[in-house]
Amino acid sequence: MRRCFSTATNYFEIHLKNELAGIKNAGTFKTERVIQGRQGVLVKVTGSDKPVINFCANNYLGLSSHPEVIAAGQKALETHGAGLSSVRFICGTQDIHKELEQKIAQFHGTEDTILYAACFDANGGIFEVMTGEQDSIISDELNHASIIDGIRLSKAKRLRYKHLDLGDLESKLKEAEDSRFRLIVTDGVFSMDGDVAPLGDITSLAEKYNALLFIDECHATGFFGKTGRGTAEAVGGRPDVINSTLGKALGGSMGGYTTGPKPLIDLLRQRSRPYLFSNSLAPSIVGSSIKVFDLLMNDSSFIGSLQTNVSHFRKSMAANGFTILGNDPTHPICPVLLGDAKLAATMADELLKMGIYVIGFSFPVVPKGKARIRVQISAAHSKQHIDQLIEAFATVGKKLNVI
Repeated sequence: MRRCFSTATNYFEIHLKNELAGIKNAGTFKTERVIQGRQGVLVKVTGSDKPVINFCANNYLGLSSHPEVIAAGQKALETHGAGLSSVRFICGTQDIHKELEQKIAQFHGTEDTILYAACFDANGGIFEVMTGEQDSIISDELNHASIIDGIRLSKAKRLRYKHLDLGDLESKLKEAEDSRFRLIVTDGVFSMDGDVAPLGDITSLAEKYNALLFIDECHATGFFGKTGRGTAEAVGGRPDVINSTLGKALGGSMGGYTTGPKPLIDLLRQRSRPYLFSNSLAPSIVGSSIKVFDLLMNDSSFIGSLQTNVSHFRKSMAANGFTILGNDPTHPICPVLLGDAKLAATMADELLKMGIYVIGFSFPVVPKGKARIRVQISAAHSKQHIDQLIEAFATVGKKLNVI
């Protein structure tokens, strides 16, 4: 039997349908492809006759289904249960949570770490604790949505500087000279463009103007830099506070964290709302994540394989006439610029027919007229996988008059 709705509800439903129709007409409606089975280099997607090669996951090291990572999660499930049914400060902290926090601090060379359900929560919970009305936050204009939302919760003065523009950053630092604290906020790597922040130069400005430096390392931790320590290791610099995720290269499950000075971490445990009012990370996730850090700190050979794959793809695509975004040719985020939103969606569909799983990105995720297919390379991809990707792009690119 159909429920009867009020007039307000009916009008609201009409509004929602009109919004959805507008998104579809613009060619930016997002559909979710369904994977059957584990995440990995080869995945079975509902509607496809055979497995396809996955080039759109944040699985940069191929650890999402690594047998040792899975086994560690299973062991933690058996020894520590399915979940805590509690926030951390009531009865939601186990020995393995503290062990993981210590390993993360060891990995980054920091004093302490606090875990969150996601890095979105870590970004949502840090700025209102770090800053107040007497302070200024100076943020790159293309920082991640979670950073933008987190900054909105702070009472600090908010200033944005042009993307990667050191001159504009310096002018904003001067503008905020009367602040008690000035906090520079940047992504280490910007996920839609593959741009790497000039962290060494930003650090120099922070020191010159006695400012603090915060960096989000979600698309760097574990795989960027010689031993995977992230942007600072790759290009230099010294951030005061690092936020990152367990949900990408570090096993791909869930969870985020803030790592930095112990007094800051202690204060976050007292005042950070996403930490205080969210359930603890499940033991299986914690167990898997501990194993990931053990693997990385004992063997960084994953990173060499990744660099070889990235170099081969970028050089071959450029030779074929494609425009690959990003200011650092060593980073595995390789956005193929197409411009038109419908073209990006069509090309992704055509590539799927050829066994290549990628996704087109368009407004509002990226600026209008800057639609692209974001290719993400993994250490787990073989040279044959990369060659198939390059060949498929060339075939579809010619078919759609892209090259």
